[in-house]
Amino acid sequence: MSNIIVPTPHIAAQKEDIAKTVIMPGDPMRSKWIAENFLEDPRLINNIRGVQGYTGRWNGQSITVMASGMGIPSISIYAYELYNFYDVDLIIRAGTCGSIQPHVNVHDIIVTGMAYSDSSFADHLVFPDEYLINCMGREGFREFSRSALNDMQSDTRRLPWDFPYFAYPPVTKRAEEIAAKVLKDDTDGHELHVGAVLSQEIYYSRDSKIIQKWDRKNVLAFEMEAAALFANAAQARKYAAALFTVSNNILTGEEMDPAEREQSLYQMVTIALNLAAESNSFPELPEYNVMKR
Repeated sequence: MSNIIVPTPHIAAQKEDIAKTVIMPGDPMRSKWIAENFLEDPRLINNIRGVQGYTGRWNGQSITVMASGMGIPSISIYAYELYNFYDVDLIIRAGTCGSIQPHVNVHDIIVTGMAYSDSSFADHLVFPDEYLINCMGREGFREFSRSALNDMQSDTRRLPWDFPYFAYPPVTKRAEEIAAKVLKDDTDGHELHVGAVLSQEIYYSRDSKIIQKWDRKNVLAFEMEAAALFANAAQARKYAAALFTVSNNILTGEEMDPAEREQSLYQMVTIALNLAAESNSFPELPEYNVMKR
């Protein structure tokens, strides 16, 4: 989208200030911590609304670290602008999550290529046909394509409540391999888990059965952004990945303290940086067609 004027209302950087790969924590202070502790010569390229972004080098490669803020609306703005206005190729969500499984413990690592959501945000999006087929199967896609539009003023349809948002599988697979290598020599017993997460719309949910509902879908943990990142990547035909450090276990009540949430995420950041360093070697994304109305 070369006709788009940058900076945007949300990102102060010029196009050349942002690398082709962005590591995206939720917390702006975590963005600052990653930049100061991992990148060479980091420079602040955004601080609008306190959403800190830094560009520096890691192993000779230019990488941007920029916060998303909390929740689906916030990450949707930044992911959309980075993919479409700044020509970013890969965004790696590097965040924390709350486990809903007894075997997924605090400090463990989760790599996910699939996220569910209890949000209706995607009712406002138009996805490529092939992406929908990959997510819901051909029969599910046929039923969806015959369903009614949301309303007379819209050209979008409501997705099923359990629609799975996928990242491009080769990227997820490589993230798994890198994570397994990083954790191979872990002496503290931290484990790697690969599976689905739920991107919640409401942090303080009043649904008393929410854990049982998503446990039936084999969800490992709750977080608040991955589904929106995967959706924006699919629309822009770009790459996305999501890595998590488990910050709390909702079943047991065990949790990190606030300082740990901000800074005790060394393994996850190492995985993200190694994945970012390989971003030029990912297989080319398939061509997609948008559903004919």
